[in-house]
Amino acid sequence: MKVQQFLDARGISFEMLPHEPTFSAQRMAQAVHVSGDNVAKTVLLKADGQFVLAVLPATHQIHLEMAREALAAHLLELADEEELAKVFSDCEVGAVPPFGTQYGIETLVDASLAEDDEIVFEGNAHRQAFRMKYRDFEDLENPQVAVFGYHQC
Repeated sequence: MKVQQFLDARGISFEMLPHEPTFSAQRMAQAVHVSGDNVAKTVLLKADGQFVLAVLPATHQIHLEMAREALAAHLLELADEEELAKVFSDCEVGAVPPFGTQYGIETLVDASLAEDDEIVFEGNAHRQAFRMKYRDFEDLENPQVAVFGYHQC
């Protein structure tokens, strides 16, 4: 299901931010004139063989050991491009919206994003971004919140 349809069907207020195609969360932040700290990037992980969607600020990197501990997993690794394309088959290759529940996947959110009033994130295509209240995102997703990101230098 497309992000816009998903949010509309649930009566969630959002703002669509069209922009030139970008292929990283940091570039998207620049394109829509939003701080990278408020842009959510999504990364598909495999925890003990099960997919998990990690959502963290565009300015951060995943600390895999901290994420593994938060998930109580024995083994945690990044999903490969083929797995990403298969799971997110309704998206342009590499575009990953932050709604794991749409795909039957648990969502893990870095605690720093949970402190924001609003978040901005990529939709199903590299030329669309959405802005919505974090509280609405949390109500929709009911994510596990943990500290697992660190600021990029």
